[in-house]
Amino acid sequence: MPTVQVTDLKNGDFLLDVREDDEWQAGHAEGALHIPISEFVARYGELTEAAPQDGRVHVICRSGGRSAQVAMYLAQQGVDAVNVDGGMQVWAASGRPVVTDEGKSGHVL
Repeated sequence: MPTVQVTDLKNGDFLLDVREDDEWQAGHAEGALHIPISEFVARYGELTEAAPQDGRVHVICRSGGRSAQVAMYLAQQGVDAVNVDGGMQVWAASGRPVVTDEGKSGHVL
């Protein structure tokens, strides 16, 4: 499974957050698309509409387990998808902003 480090991500990279709603509401990366893993197959069309046509999908969860599953599924569908190693825990620990839907400072559950 292709993996990238949080430090490899640049502003503007497409980020798909597959954590559940309570995790998302506590805090997430600004601009990420949220589709919980539990709803992913049913909401797959939302990803295909939002993702860049010829771009990479960076999949993130709390620590990297769920996002690896989704990235593998996407790769099987022919999507250029990679898992973000360490997930939102490493995202926050590296000093990247974690926000709520209201734009306030959030935290990782």
